[in-house]
Amino acid sequence: MIDYTYLSNTDIEKAVAEYIRALDEEGFCPGTETVKTADALGRITAEAIYAKISSPHYNASAMDGIALMAKDTFGASEASPVVIPPDRYVVVDTGDPLPEGTDCVVMVEDVIYEGDSARLIAAATPWQNVRQIGEDICSGDMLLPSFTEITPYSMGAMLAAGILEAKVVKKPVVGIIPTGDEVIPPSDDPAPGDVIEFNSTIFSAMLTKWGCSPRTYPIVRDRMELLRDALSLALTECDIVMINAGSSAGRDDYTSTIIGEAGRVLCHGIAIKPGKPTVLGIAQGKPVMGIPGYPVSGIIVLTEILKPVLEHLLKVSIEPGTEMDAVVTKRVNKSLKYREYIRVQLGSTGDELTAVPLNRGAGVVSSFVKADGIISIPQNYEGLEAGEHVTATLMRSPEDIARTIVVIGSHDPLIDEISDMFRRRGSRFFISSSHVGSMGGIMAARRGEAHIGGTHLLDEESGTYNIPYLKQYFPDNDAVLIHSVYRQQGLMVTKGNPKGIKTIRDLAREDVSYVNRQKGSGTRVLLDYLLRKEGVDPADIYGYEREEFTHTSVAAQIAGGSADCGMGIYSAAKIYGLDFVFICNEQYDFLTTKKYLDTPMIREFIEVLKSPEFTERMIAMGGYDPNRPGEIEFMEE
Repeated sequence: MIDYTYLSNTDIEKAVAEYIRALDEEGFCPGTETVKTADALGRITAEAIYAKISSPHYNASAMDGIALMAKDTFGASEASPVVIPPDRYVVVDTGDPLPEGTDCVVMVEDVIYEGDSARLIAAATPWQNVRQIGEDICSGDMLLPSFTEITPYSMGAMLAAGILEAKVVKKPVVGIIPTGDEVIPPSDDPAPGDVIEFNSTIFSAMLTKWGCSPRTYPIVRDRMELLRDALSLALTECDIVMINAGSSAGRDDYTSTIIGEAGRVLCHGIAIKPGKPTVLGIAQGKPVMGIPGYPVSGIIVLTEILKPVLEHLLKVSIEPGTEMDAVVTKRVNKSLKYREYIRVQLGSTGDELTAVPLNRGAGVVSSFVKADGIISIPQNYEGLEAGEHVTATLMRSPEDIARTIVVIGSHDPLIDEISDMFRRRGSRFFISSSHVGSMGGIMAARRGEAHIGGTHLLDEESGTYNIPYLKQYFPDNDAVLIHSVYRQQGLMVTKGNPKGIKTIRDLAREDVSYVNRQKGSGTRVLLDYLLRKEGVDPADIYGYEREEFTHTSVAAQIAGGSADCGMGIYSAAKIYGLDFVFICNEQYDFLTTKKYLDTPMIREFIEVLKSPEFTERMIAMGGYDPNRPGEIEFMEE
């Protein structure tokens, strides 16, 4: 604890750290409340928020046109058109539910009517021009982790996901007590010697911007008993109290004395200019600060001292920056006709800031929730090449981005749980994840675009997971495996399993509709291995070419009735109330490189994996068996 000395000269970093520690020891917390989502702008989540429904919650036409079965169009060409009779198609508008018995939409521009029949000169593919259930958000997905600011985009995503209200951190009520015999309310005709009191207006605006509810009290004259009464009242009505002026060593400077009487003074005098006479105290378990009377001093103190305290209490960062140079990690194509704004996740990997483009769909509001910034591509440009430098407009502070762990690779809901654990423990690091499959994660790590990759790749020859691939793609043995969990892989099927699906061979039945994972994902690799083992031709599986990027999106399609089956993990099936046909236990691990292994962010990631809370969460989710979580394994020389 700081040794209190009247008008000392305490180092500011030490003063802030000790003040925060003292407040933690007092158990100071602003509390929580429940608010309507429509009123939640700028509020801080008190707990993780999970989607209640999928968005869209039905299979919707993405175009005006006709809905039909894609197989009815197979073989269509300009030389050999296919004519669809009126009883085999339904006219639909954008947003209409996809009619029963259809699996695609052909744009009206591509339909030539001949009487009541429709002539097509190009074949359609299953699920083209259809916004499928969960395209944007899947029920059970974590939308926001704990202690995260709710943005306009978050509000839209929450409402789209059926979240009508949320538990948030109460806005701290900050009392501002202006003092001084010479101080008067704002006036356009002050007398000589009058000092207009405008500090409280500045402070109130700053505090409002930082997520607080300021409360300004009437000006208090320089009388000990008046100041004592004002502080007593503010302590009953506020979470934090600031006394403006009277903190120096003048004849009527009583602030430190009054705070000491009400509680205790931790520090009086900080090594900053302006702002040296600042008083830091605690009374009734609440922060009480004495702020110098000069406005510039007050602004400096609020910014450099109170702001870090608020960030610690609310577990968020305040006031993100503006623009930074970044390098795009993959090619981005666009039309020449438009200036396009692309949401990106940003991470500091190596000496450069990398920008990973997010889903660009116009209806994908969740990408704004995940975005760290926006880049724009001007009109008459075809796009960006991988490695090209761009200017990113930041939606988070550069400091937060520099403290962000970039996770690229295989999807698993446990990554979101780890992210929430980081927030709940008050970590200064963040997690940003992109789901591109296990092989995509390996390649991103090899190119230095990710700190961590999620992987569960089965090597058919050895029957082992991950290690053979790390040795193959990191011939210099630079890769490091971080053990995580065994997880149950199987066939997710409609509740009650009405089609009686029991084995991989059943996927080739004519009455079974399948939904697949994308190429390069570990689940796809496992499925293809099992198909070869069972002698099943992928061409015989209806829906084999239909790809989704996450386990929950596969489950959403099955729960929505557009597929009978899909391979995925048990936890995703559990979220959607699906039946689960167990296939195997697989090893899901993380990889990093020696370059990052000993960095503070990766050490904390490993620490979280080793925590009892991680194991408890995995068991509660179901389908996981923690396998030496956090234990590292180097590749053999």
